[in-house]
Amino acid sequence: MKQETKKQRQVAATIQKEFSTVLQQEGYLIYGNALVTVTRVRMSSDMGIAYIYLSVYGTLYKQEVIKQMWDNLQRLRGGLGRRVRKQLRRVPMIKFFIDDTLDQAEHLDNLFAEMNKNKNMQDRSMRDALKDKENETSADEQQENE
Repeated sequence: MKQETKKQRQVAATIQKEFSTVLQQEGYLIYGNALVTVTRVRMSSDMGIAYIYLSVYGTLYKQEVIKQMWDNLQRLRGGLGRRVRKQLRRVPMIKFFIDDTLDQAEHLDNLFAEMNKNKNMQDRSMRDALKDKENETSADEQQENE
């Protein structure tokens, strides 16, 4: 994969900023109450295509939000065009992708938390484990007697 040029990075940053503003202004008309953020923009080598990565929160059906954005592509591209007309020579075509890196990070955090919980249980000595077992059985017996 080729390295991005400085110009590609600059145009991508401009599109990310301006498209985020377009979503703030018009997004609720397209996809409702979901929270959609632009996490990353990549430009093709000829600057003709902007690959926009979106994070979607507040809904279980993330793909449905992306579909609604595809259905309203002309509106979104037009809003972007109005915002960048003095900065870019032409408005690139837009392609949307779901960015699920934050979902994956949350999943990994949960896995690590579960592993740490299990590790703490494994680090106990046999004496501590037996004491905990005795305390549990005595608590169960007290509940049965009441």
